[in-house]
Amino acid sequence: MQKRRLVRASTWLPDAVVRLVARTGIHPNFLSALGLVVSLSAAASLGSGRFATAGVAMLGAGMMDWLDGSVARVQGRASRFGEFLDSSFDCYSDLILFVGLLVYYARVNRFLYAVLVCVAMAGSVMVGYSRARSASLVAHGDRGPLAGLDRCFWERPERIGLMILGAVTNRMAPVLWILAIGPNVGVVGTILRARRKIHLMTEQESAHPSTAQAIRSR
Repeated sequence: MQKRRLVRASTWLPDAVVRLVARTGIHPNFLSALGLVVSLSAAASLGSGRFATAGVAMLGAGMMDWLDGSVARVQGRASRFGEFLDSSFDCYSDLILFVGLLVYYARVNRFLYAVLVCVAMAGSVMVGYSRARSASLVAHGDRGPLAGLDRCFWERPERIGLMILGAVTNRMAPVLWILAIGPNVGVVGTILRARRKIHLMTEQESAHPSTAQAIRSR
């Protein structure tokens, strides 16, 4: 009972904010677009070296990213297209932030950190790609052996959280090292898990060809 009360107390304020925004009638897709615009302002701040301002802007963009899906559910406007649009805007927002950092390090002639930004950007893109591709494999194959491939530690919330921390504390350099290494290692882990589980699925299909044919015909 006590645990249930604590959960209710911790979710009361976020739920109240979502209901308040939903009552305005604002469209969730507008919130997604607004998050992209705020990310653009954060990238501009990063490019000019105003890291603290960029951190605050990234927090605002994260708020929009949290609100759009929650507001869509409360308003009954949740849709597959809205989810697709939100994911597309999120991807653009991530890349825009890295471009802002790339501009900054190019301006101050820090070649190594410009390279780190590029590596971190590649890791960010590949985390999303490997997640989407593995989710496609789960959708079209046997969910048993492939389940879990669409999950990775280095998802967008972890990456953006680190960038916000680096920006507001003016410690972006160590954060870049983490973002250049961590997501790419995570992608390698996903590839190795996919290899192992796809081999398992292939063995199951070989042992039960009729079942495999039924799965492929869905």
